[in-house]
Amino acid sequence: MHNPDALRRKALRLEYTLISYNTLEAIIAIAAGWRAGSVALVSFGLDSVIEVLAAGILVWRLRDSGSLEEESEKEKKALLLVGLTFFLLAGYVVFEAGSALLRQQAAETSRIGIALAVASLVVMPVLGLSKRKVALQMGSRALEADAWETLICAYLSFTLLIGLSLNALFGWWWMDPLAALVMVWFIVKEGWEAVEEAREGD
Repeated sequence: MHNPDALRRKALRLEYTLISYNTLEAIIAIAAGWRAGSVALVSFGLDSVIEVLAAGILVWRLRDSGSLEEESEKEKKALLLVGLTFFLLAGYVVFEAGSALLRQQAAETSRIGIALAVASLVVMPVLGLSKRKVALQMGSRALEADAWETLICAYLSFTLLIGLSLNALFGWWWMDPLAALVMVWFIVKEGWEAVEEAREGD
């Protein structure tokens, strides 16, 4: 039998870790992307901002406990808000990737961006899977949805790494925005499912 308070504390530690890492990631990615003229890298930084927003919502959800009825209402609100951040994420991916394809303009090579993508490809799956494990133990769909958003960020780290690397090696500027667009369907699907589940019983 899992201790609810211990699980709550563990979930909070994971969210605080994510907030700290993603804040640093956002600053580095946006600064490096601006310097290199990389739409993908700036977009990746904006994704980190959305991740911080989602994690902040979960911190709000986890820090205060109440009656079962109050807990249920908080869970629904948190799940709805996390679901909405998926749509924000999908919107920026479509806009930025579409703009990059229309411009047909290759960015400069960014070694900092490549290193950041590698680091995130290691950190995000660990955090995402850890949050999902705790979410299943707690029975929290809001935390589980947030965990999926973190895993999506890991996939975007992979597409960023591929895009920046192929651009640096071969000048294939179109690979990164194309790979990012492939993710839009999955992002919207996860967001829609979270919002629909939050609205059930209203």
